[in-house]
Formats: sequence, structure tokens, C-alpha cells
Amino acid sequence: MSYKCEICGKKSTTGKSVSHSHLKTNRTFKPNLHKQKIVLDGKTQTAYVCSKCLKGGKVVKPSK
Repeated sequence: MSYKCEICGKKSTTGKSVSHSHLKTNRTFKPNLHKQKIVLDGKTQTAYVCSKCLKGGKVVKPSK
């Protein structure tokens, strides 16, 4: 899994984890992805979609 949203392209980013003593170590921030069935190019398929796209209405879910 590549940790990338199929709709908006949001992906992992890097930063620093700062401890109480201000020691800094590298870490990754991963997007909040969900495996959803969506309609993409007229076809129903499963895709990893971030929660911002789900709540924002950018995803078309298939009709039952």
C-alpha cells in the first residue's frame, strides 16, 4: 500500500518528533485513508480515499 489518496493525491509527509527534552527524531505523517468502493471513470472499484475527500463529497459511491 502506497499511503496515497486516489482522489486528491494526498500522501505521506515527513517531519520531526520532538520529545520533552527537545530531542528531534525523524517521523512520517500518514494520511487518514479508508478502503472504499467508489465509481471512477464509470466503473465501480475499490480505492483508498482520505477522510477529507469522503466528508467533502468528492467521492461518488456506487448505487445499490
